[in-house]
Amino acid sequence: MTSTTSLPVTARRWAALGILTLAVLLLAIDGTVLALAVPALTADLNPTATQLLWIGDIYSFALAGLLVTMGNLADRIGRKRLLLIGSVGFGLSSILAAFSPTPEVLILARAIIGISGATIMPSTLALVRNIFSDPTMRTRAIAVWAAGATAGAAVGPIVGGALLEHFHWGSVFLINVPIMVLVLVGGLFLLPESRDPHGARIDLWSAVLSFLAIVSIVFAIKQVFANGFDWTTPVAVMLGLIAGGLFLRRQRTLDRPLIDVSLFRSPAFSGAVVANTVSIFAFVGLLFFFSQYLQLVRGLGPLEAGLTELSATVASIVVIAFAGHMLGKLGRGRAISVGLAFGAIGLAVLAFAEGMSGLVGILIGFAIVGFGAGLAMTLTTDAVVSAAPRERAGAASSIAETAYELGAALGIAVLGSLQLALYRWNLPPIADEVIDTSVRESLATAMSQLDSADAAVRAAIEQAQHAFTLGMQWTSVIAAILLAIAAVIAWIAIPSHKIPDPVSH
Repeated sequence: MTSTTSLPVTARRWAALGILTLAVLLLAIDGTVLALAVPALTADLNPTATQLLWIGDIYSFALAGLLVTMGNLADRIGRKRLLLIGSVGFGLSSILAAFSPTPEVLILARAIIGISGATIMPSTLALVRNIFSDPTMRTRAIAVWAAGATAGAAVGPIVGGALLEHFHWGSVFLINVPIMVLVLVGGLFLLPESRDPHGARIDLWSAVLSFLAIVSIVFAIKQVFANGFDWTTPVAVMLGLIAGGLFLRRQRTLDRPLIDVSLFRSPAFSGAVVANTVSIFAFVGLLFFFSQYLQLVRGLGPLEAGLTELSATVASIVVIAFAGHMLGKLGRGRAISVGLAFGAIGLAVLAFAEGMSGLVGILIGFAIVGFGAGLAMTLTTDAVVSAAPRERAGAASSIAETAYELGAALGIAVLGSLQLALYRWNLPPIADEVIDTSVRESLATAMSQLDSADAAVRAAIEQAQHAFTLGMQWTSVIAAILLAIAAVIAWIAIPSHKIPDPVSH
């Protein structure tokens, strides 16, 4: 492995962290920035409800499915090299997405962006692991990195809102290009190269099986909630389970597996991975449809909707100052549990505030959710990365990031599909077949295709807005319950040995 000791703890080392955080910030923004563009792209491309879900979640599907493979590839060929290659691919595929003429092309472009992103994410965290070898400094650096990831998810709507106020919906992708150029140039001069000197050839069958297992299971869940149970659901579930079982079995026979399965025997490690997945599941999944709620039900413009969610961004950044202190006072398991509990409380506040007038309750709810998700992600990521030796930093980082991206993908697929199902279930029957068809497709479709000057249409849209709100409230409650359960499990299962506060050193 190329040594990083030649890179002193100076402004240059922190500048390198800045470049890595900027890269993960952009990847996180790209996961949520599209939410505010849904009404505009629906009016332009006229996607079906299913296509709309694929546009939203295929980015995370591709990322989650390939992170394990790309993390190991980074260990083998060099983390800096793979990050720079991915940056070029990310920028070019963003241009394709910005000028997509059809929903199918946009789905394809989003998939390519996800593949490119999968080459970047493991390299960022692995390089942080190697640049900051001191444990206390690493915890602080990972807190900054995690703030970039969680803040990026919340900043996405603000960036999208600002762009959509003045430009075509494709601008939410074009913003990627200059930032990726900055990452590319800064990375060339600031980032040290590092790799595993004993890196083995990537096992192709393991790579295929891991991708197949993740995508098949997520597809099955999405299919049930979006279109109901049909023959594709059990086929996808069986395919995913078989691929997952074969993948785990194969890892036990390899000298250099893609995932060291033995790591999951540690309650601290496995508990941290689960907690990370659940917190991002609730945060990103709800955020995707909440942006639509603010525009389509509350009547806010894209920028206003994005600014409304700003409190989550601020709270996730504030976590940097508290993470080390809570780790020292409570220990890892209990501190993670507190973060998850904050997230659950915030979601409950949002569920209540969605049925009230005004935005104060929503602002408070988002702040609590942002703090809880940021705290949980910081501590769980630190736990996962610290469990592996430096030469396997890419592989360990890919596990943490797979948990993040799988949580995001599942959140959009499951909570999004659940919200859509609850929305349709709460809709009363409408006599006019044309209006009924448009309204049941989605609220965004109804508001973009129907003439709102017609009295019957106005009445139908008001009913649809009420149904959408009820769906959001129940989805928020269900997500809150999941986080509360995860908080209890983290408190019990993850060890809570107190760790000195790195800020005090």
